[in-house]
Amino acid sequence: MGFETAAYEGESANDFVIVTGMSGAGRTEAMHAFEDLGYFCIDNLPANLIPQLLSTARGACEKARKLAVVCDARNKDFFADLKGELEGLSAAGVAYRVVFLDADDDKLVARYKASRRRHPMCEEGMTIAQGIAAERALLFSLRNMAHDVIDTSELLPMQLRTKIRDLFAGVDEREGLAVTVYSFGFKHGAPLDADMVMDVRFLPNPYYDPALRPLTGLDAPVRDFVMYRDETVEFLKRWRELLDVVMPGYVKEGKQQLAIAVGCTGGQHRSVALAESTGDYLKTRGYRVSVSHRDLALAESVRSALDGKAE
Repeated sequence: MGFETAAYEGESANDFVIVTGMSGAGRTEAMHAFEDLGYFCIDNLPANLIPQLLSTARGACEKARKLAVVCDARNKDFFADLKGELEGLSAAGVAYRVVFLDADDDKLVARYKASRRRHPMCEEGMTIAQGIAAERALLFSLRNMAHDVIDTSELLPMQLRTKIRDLFAGVDEREGLAVTVYSFGFKHGAPLDADMVMDVRFLPNPYYDPALRPLTGLDAPVRDFVMYRDETVEFLKRWRELLDVVMPGYVKEGKQQLAIAVGCTGGQHRSVALAESTGDYLKTRGYRVSVSHRDLALAESVRSALDGKAE
């Protein structure tokens, strides 16, 4: 097998996950869940390529990326080597975790009939039920070796993803949600990709102050004008209360990317200051947040043009 102890130095068994189990039990959905968690995923990997994969992954970067691979009966002759390869991992001191997906035979039959796909264990003249029985016999020892056995008989795809996240997401699932907060101006077009849109045009507009008009929400005078008004203080209180309600819901639902758009008239003053404030608040709540300003470049181009005329 050619394993070396230093072939793969993950931090824990969760750094290298082998997904196996019954065909039709949800391996594809499980791979999607691992991808969402930041794993590098490989489907249908021949078992005898595991040592090469781990050595390559270790050599590619200083800290090995988390890996999740599917090894299953589709590889037939190669799959028979999986038990031995896992024993080799253990002997070499390489940490790993085996997830075995299972389901009742009647559920598997129904899923294959619905998909109209051929079961990988079905030879000519065999029924789906016979293929399932053959696969179950082949996987018997692997099921006993598995660290986690997940029965998907009554699970919806989203429920399986939730189960995977519960097992592998770590202490704080909020880190799995990438949040983008951006400002925009309604006069330049409504946002098309936002999950949440907050219209702040009801707040007093710095544009009408000649001294503030050429500035943006990133400048302290505009930021202070927007943030320290009684209307904004009350708004922020309610806005943050709303975020505290909806953000955990998005995490629980399994959302991986969330876009929050904050809009004012031109995307230069109020929305910029409040997008920055929203991003800062979400960071204090443990979320991974990036902040951008969609239409700020338009405002800056106008300001440059005005400066040129003044000269």
